[in-house]
Amino acid sequence: MSSSHIFWPVLAQVFLTLMMFIVLGVRKAKAVKAGQVNRQQAALDNRVWPEDVVKVSNNIANQFEAPVLFYVLCLVIYSIGAAGTVAVALAWLFAISRYVHAYVHVGSNYVPMRLRLFLVGCLVLLAMLILAAWKLAMGVGVA
Repeated sequence: MSSSHIFWPVLAQVFLTLMMFIVLGVRKAKAVKAGQVNRQQAALDNRVWPEDVVKVSNNIANQFEAPVLFYVLCLVIYSIGAAGTVAVALAWLFAISRYVHAYVHVGSNYVPMRLRLFLVGCLVLLAMLILAAWKLAMGVGVA
């Protein structure tokens, strides 16, 4: 396996974020067309949008929280030459957890499930951090 395979789950995560922007645009357009929101008020106050729009907007905000740590860890793992099978599997597990989290968040928004999925992602990030630190301490792949 090539060490560059660590970037496939990164691209999947970026794709998810971009798709959420598209979903947000579609839902906002639908709300405006249906007369569910006053655009002048919405320009200054996001709370006037319908719930289905707010869910997506909140999910997009989430895509710039834990995933930022994911991006950094993937770059660190790649740069120290530690992007082996375990690292790539963990990266995919994180990306998949974010897809499922987004699905729940913009759908039912069932908070206990969202919390479990968030914790899965955080535990994967912790495992990636430990892996990176271990490999760095052992001098594996570091020039």
